[in-house]
Formats: sequence, C-alpha cells, structure tokens
Amino acid sequence: MTCVVDGDTFWLDGINYRISDIDTPEISEPKCASERELGERAKYRLQSLLNGGAFGLKAGLRDEDKYGRKLREVYRGGRSLGAQLVDEGLAHRWFGFKQSWCG
Repeated sequence: MTCVVDGDTFWLDGINYRISDIDTPEISEPKCASERELGERAKYRLQSLLNGGAFGLKAGLRDEDKYGRKLREVYRGGRSLGAQLVDEGLAHRWFGFKQSWCG
C-alpha cells in the first residue's frame, strides 16, 4: 500500500520515505496560499507518478533524515521521478536548504 503525504513524502509497505533529490511546497505549514496550492498539486502528481507502474528506490549518502524517514531517489525507466516534478514546476532540486515558494 502506498500513501502519499505530500509532494516529496510517501509511505510504502509500512516505511516512510522522503524523496531525497527534491523539495516540494509545504501543505501542512505553507508560508503563503500559493505554496499550499502548489503543494497540493505536487502531492497529487506524485501519487499519479507512483501509481503509474513499478519504480525503484536508490539510497544516497544518508539513509534517514532527522524524522526517521528513509531518504531515497525514486526512479522509473532510468529517470528520476523527482526530476520530472522539477521539470513540471512542482519541485525544486534539493541543494541542502529550502527555497521559497512565495513571491
């Protein structure tokens, strides 16, 4: 069972994953209304992408974040689903810090 929490976090088989190569707009504590709206779009797009077929998970330098989520890149057919969200304007590349989604 897969449950999408937001545009970069999901549960799969009882494990909480954080997509490590992107950052998406916040839904729970957005800084502005447009961030919440874009965050909802990112969440539903990730759900659609994950439901689109088998995908793989690739570990990076760190196994978990400070919340205990497994940090993984998500791939299908050699392409990062995170990069696809970036290309669609629903995510930023993760460079170790959050970028603003407001103004």
